[in-house]
Formats: sequence, C-alpha cells, structure tokens
Amino acid sequence: MSRIKAITTLALLLFITNQVIAEDNSEPLFNPLRSGIPSLTIAPDARAGAMGDIGAATEPDIFSQHWNSAKYAFAYSKAGVSLSYTPWLAKLVDDINLAYLVGYYKIGNNDNLAIGSSLRYFSLGRIMLTDDQGHDLNETRPYELAFDASVALKFSQTYSQSVAFRYIYSDLGAGVRDDGMYPASAVAVDVAGYFNNYFVMGNNECMLGLGYDISNIGNKVSYDGGNTSVFLPTNLRAGASVLYPLDDYNTLSLNVDVNKYLIPTPPDLTQANDSTKQAYYNISPIAGIFRSFSAKDAPGGTKEKLQEIMWSVGAEYAYDNKFFVRGGYFHESPNKGNRQYFSLGTGFRMTAFQLDVAYLISTVPSNPLDQTLRFSLSFDMDGLRNLMR
Repeated sequence: MSRIKAITTLALLLFITNQVIAEDNSEPLFNPLRSGIPSLTIAPDARAGAMGDIGAATEPDIFSQHWNSAKYAFAYSKAGVSLSYTPWLAKLVDDINLAYLVGYYKIGNNDNLAIGSSLRYFSLGRIMLTDDQGHDLNETRPYELAFDASVALKFSQTYSQSVAFRYIYSDLGAGVRDDGMYPASAVAVDVAGYFNNYFVMGNNECMLGLGYDISNIGNKVSYDGGNTSVFLPTNLRAGASVLYPLDDYNTLSLNVDVNKYLIPTPPDLTQANDSTKQAYYNISPIAGIFRSFSAKDAPGGTKEKLQEIMWSVGAEYAYDNKFFVRGGYFHESPNKGNRQYFSLGTGFRMTAFQLDVAYLISTVPSNPLDQTLRFSLSFDMDGLRNLMR
C-alpha cells in the first residue's frame, strides 16, 4: 500500500465512524453530511450509550461535559472524575479505540458555579505503510485528540447555562509529511442550557429536565496545508427527560433527544460543476450554521432537510439509586448515514464509584458499529471523602 493509499484508507475509516453508508449508493437522495474530526461525535460513556446516545436533558452525571455541560451546575456531588473506554469498529479491526477522561468541580458553598474538563483520545491503531512495490516503509499510528474546559452557572433554582472551549488536533499521517498530508487543528466553542424542575403526576413528585447543547462551533480543518478544508461536526442537540418515582426505592426515567448537524448540505457532487463545488467548500463555518436550516441549501429541498434530523429515545430504571438497567434506540435517515440501532446496558453504584457497561445492536445490515461495547468507571469525590473519614 502506498502512503497516499494508506492515508485515504484512514480517512475513509474515520468517515464511516460517523456515517454508516447505505447499501444502495445509487439512490439519488443519498447525500450524507460530511465533516472532519468525526470522532468528536462518538458517545464516550456507557450510561448515555446504553440509552441510544441520549444526554441533553438526562440527570446530571460526570459525563455531562460531552452532552450538556450546563448540567454540572445541578450535579448532586461536589466533584467527580471518570474514565471510559470504547473499542471502536471491533467487527472490522481490533486496535481502534476511544479513551475519555472527564471531571468536574463545583466552586463555593452555594453550588451555583461549576467547572468541567475532559480529554478525548481516539486511536486508529497501527498502520504499516508500503511503497507501490509493496516494500515496507515505516509504521504509523494515526490519532485524534481533543481537550476542553467548561464553566456552568446556575441563574436560578431551575435554569443554568454553560460555555465550553475546545482544542482539537487530528493527525491521520502521524508524522508522514512528504505526501502533502499534514495534521489538522481547530478551536471550538460549545454553548448549552439546562432546565430542571419538579411537578406532580398523580400522587408522585416527578422531575422534568429540558436541555440543549450547540457543540463544536469552530474553524474548518485542513489536511493539505490549507488548500482544501472541511467543517467541524457542529451539532445542535435538544432533549427532554422525565424522572418518575415508582416507590421509595424504584425510579424510572424516560428520555428523548433530537440532533441536527449545523453544516450545509453538500451539492450532488456527481452532477455539480467546479464552480458549485468550490462555492460549497468556500462557505465559512458561521455562514454554514445558518445555511444548514435553509431548505434551498439541499438538493432535495425541505424533504431532505427534515431527513437530516436524528432522534433517539431511551429509558433508565434504578433500584435504590445503586443498580441500573437501561435501553434505547437511535435513528438516522437511510439517506443521511443510516445509523439505526438499539442499545442496552447496566450499571452498579457504590458509595465512591460507579461502573457502567453498554452494548449496541444494529437494526440495519452490514453496520460496522454493531456489537460495540462501552465501559465507564466513575469516582464520586464526596463518596471517597466519606470513606476516608
């Protein structure tokens, strides 16, 4: 494999982590959105992953940094830290994985202000590069990473907002430069809000959660020294959650999320002329956010724009807030990527730590994400402090 072919293979592998190609690519409406650094969209934790990748309005937890960092202002514990591990595309290869380290801390005694941070490392494993004659050249280990920090502020007893700043780095060549491939980097911002209040349903006091998160608002990235560039996976996520107490020990939460990428729909590249293609590639990130809502932006008009909306539903049963059973479903249009899958998982919480596991079951054939496992281990600082007393 030549170096150029190797890099192309890596780029395609990254692409399918975000877009599961439909079997019939001849369908004229098949037009998935294309972005760089798709590993930013991978759900890092087993709790959300077990509920169909839901997290905009679920109960606050340590992994709120990825889903909606405004939830940290409503976190029950003073601080927490967690590490998760996800073997990725395990049906295709055995050395691609995502590691995610995250934590938060609530400042002061009034619990109105919280800070959070995370480090995401996505490894594409080991690739041996060869020349056109098949001779070994050298080994490369492509990777992507992102580091971010957030501040969440509670404006009232029921509402909070947050902002997060992120640095992103992607090296698909991992040191190989003579083929014109270079590392890509970007800076981005997330803006999020979270509403949390109680209401009475029958004889029970339930909790309602509403949330939104606009993530990865940032500059475009380039792998060829700036000659061409692609959008970050800017995304709008909105969700709702209801926590219903069945009795003193048993609770059930029902959750729903909707997602839409805030990047413009690409033209039909098989029919578009050079000027149309160039005009698309020259769209700025901010202009792309506004164009992503325009029906005129898509070759298929309003119908195609509606197909860009992804949705997921999930549920979580908890016994004594110590044992958890979860399930969910995620849906994406066949014309926009065709990610459709059920997920399930479980969790166990002790005083100071929590262990969660999730499993993905695809409902479409030939899905490389099928049978994906996620593992998360979380530590509650209040619980650790109590153990040490």
